[in-house]
Amino acid sequence: VGEAGMPFYGPHAVTVPGTARGWEATIEELGRLTLADALRPAIRYATEGYPVSEVIATYWSSAESLFTDPHAREAYLFDDAAPTVGQEVTLPRLGRSMERIAEEGADIVYEGEIAEAIADEVQRAGGFMTVDDLAAFEVEWPDPVSTTYNGAEVYELPPNNQGLIALEALNIAAELGAGEHPYDSAERVHYFAEAMKLAFHDGHRYITDPEYESIPPLASDEWAATRAAEVGETANHDVSFGVPNANAEDADTVLLTVADDEGNVVSYINSRFAGFGSGLVAGDTGIALQNRGASFSLDPDHPNSLEPGKRPFHTLIPGLIEFGEDDWAAFGVMGGYMQPQGHVQTVSNMVDYGMPLQRALDEPRWRYRESGELALEPRFDDDVAAKLVRKGHDVTLLSPTLFGGAQIARDDAGTLSAATEPRKDGNAQGY
Repeated sequence: VGEAGMPFYGPHAVTVPGTARGWEATIEELGRLTLADALRPAIRYATEGYPVSEVIATYWSSAESLFTDPHAREAYLFDDAAPTVGQEVTLPRLGRSMERIAEEGADIVYEGEIAEAIADEVQRAGGFMTVDDLAAFEVEWPDPVSTTYNGAEVYELPPNNQGLIALEALNIAAELGAGEHPYDSAERVHYFAEAMKLAFHDGHRYITDPEYESIPPLASDEWAATRAAEVGETANHDVSFGVPNANAEDADTVLLTVADDEGNVVSYINSRFAGFGSGLVAGDTGIALQNRGASFSLDPDHPNSLEPGKRPFHTLIPGLIEFGEDDWAAFGVMGGYMQPQGHVQTVSNMVDYGMPLQRALDEPRWRYRESGELALEPRFDDDVAAKLVRKGHDVTLLSPTLFGGAQIARDDAGTLSAATEPRKDGNAQGY
């Protein structure tokens, strides 16, 4: 019998969603449009239709086996099948829900009829969420965490998100001089990957809801110096990820980044965690409920253990980089545990190696896996892979689709630039 873990699908994986109140608060605090204005394009696409792109069509195919209830299948399948590439689809149920949010505000999701539909759906499937749980949700405005890496200040989200993992890895890499090695060398990959291993080891053991546990100073220079002392010229096999069976390694996300002519840069992430989330769709709302609760541990001694009212470890980390006083970029790399690894590589490509934005995203990536393997994209030189094997790494090659999805937008003293992920359906667009 295996060790008990949180379910990946179903009602117990659903946590209180923050998206609708997050949209509303962002607009009220920082925007110029109304919530209705901001939602209007999405409502139009949902009600009037849009063609499905290649990557999205591939991911959508999972809905055929995930969704078993009739209202879920009616909301997201067409003639009982996922859409094919280029197929025009409409999502009328979701469109009506967004229209109601536009008209009545986000409270309808937390205290009104949509809240009742969400709670009813979770309870019907055997879960415990109530309208009172939804109504109690409040938007937070956390201060970012940051570190200085080779002269650039990198800002990330604090716990319960994994921003500290990216910062700790950058600090350890700086201690090791990882970015001083030739770009096409095995040594560069080795030292960055070893820094990443240690940061994952720490982050997945300590990062949780800060209201429930204290978190050590993972982003401090002192912490990095201590950890860097453990790195040698060969691979360390004594580190591991912290929450077994969390299934967060390859989760997917939606990210946008924006820069404007007034000096604003924005990195903004929305996510259901993995695919269509829990497999539950709330009544006839068309709202598919996320499965972020799958990241909890059932070990009562683990900082990320399941407790009432607690938020689980989150992977979402929209990032900002301050290259100079008037030179800022908003960036991010989607994809579960690939996110901090993508942050480290993107930042290093720009800061250590002076790459322009698009090349910084185009270069082949590596990633450390829960299995202990060091995965490379096939575009790496065979000589690099062979040398990494000789350094003791368990090297494997994986599809480019497993190495994240990045976006970046930069404002350098009024000059705007952007780049988009070649591995996904992204777009870099000027308006």
